[in-house]
Amino acid sequence: MSMALADRRLHPAHVAAEPGRGSLQSFFSGLAPDWHSRWAWDHYEATILALAHQFGLKRLCEVGGGRDPLFTPQEAHRYGLDLVVNDIDAGELALTPKGLRTARFDIAGDLSEPDIARGGYDMMVSRMVFEHVHDVERAWSNIHALLAPGGVGLAFVPTLWAPVFALNHVLPEKASRAIVHALFPARRDGGGDPKFPAFYDWCRGSRAGLAPMLKRAGFSDVHVQPFWGHGYFDRIPGLRQADAVFNRLAAQAGWEFVTTYAYVVVRKER
Repeated sequence: MSMALADRRLHPAHVAAEPGRGSLQSFFSGLAPDWHSRWAWDHYEATILALAHQFGLKRLCEVGGGRDPLFTPQEAHRYGLDLVVNDIDAGELALTPKGLRTARFDIAGDLSEPDIARGGYDMMVSRMVFEHVHDVERAWSNIHALLAPGGVGLAFVPTLWAPVFALNHVLPEKASRAIVHALFPARRDGGGDPKFPAFYDWCRGSRAGLAPMLKRAGFSDVHVQPFWGHGYFDRIPGLRQADAVFNRLAAQAGWEFVTTYAYVVVRKER
């Protein structure tokens, strides 16, 4: 967080001159994100804070936050956020830091759970969650129902058809799990960042490809910010350099078919 907030371009005071005004497209034009996914990871929390400032958002729900929410209780208080951490799994919510409110429900379910608050959130965000959701279109429809008028939804997702995620998508889960565990020991079962099955439903980096689905979900203001590059091959000399060249050229060409990550951002009409 400290690295992101140190970037003056992302400080709320430098992003928006007229809070509550403008489109998502104009907001991100002012933000001017870099093409590499390092920017996406380093500035995700600061982007949320800037969006909250720009559009006057206070009530924040983090979807799938579970054991690792974006903000501590102290940070949420400091930034004026009324934060609720969501997860589908009670075991994950049991690991949520003390001092944060929780809500257990399935973002792609029928919204019948007791913790549901229709129209109760100004902003709903997620990070590396939607690739694990079977029915992402329904998830976005549910986000529309849960957001208050003028509310913003933001999902940070890995995308197909980046080669590294395409491989994860087509391999049997057992083989994919073994590869991830070998490259990232912390992601082994029982670690702090376990691997869950990924489906990549509607996980793409192209606005043209996603906008029709998001409009069916009820959103008219839609922005997809694409990113390229990743760190999966950092320990593999040769492949690391070749992949870096591929991603740089893809970014320069604006080849959204092979984005690696994306911010998918929507705003509900007032």
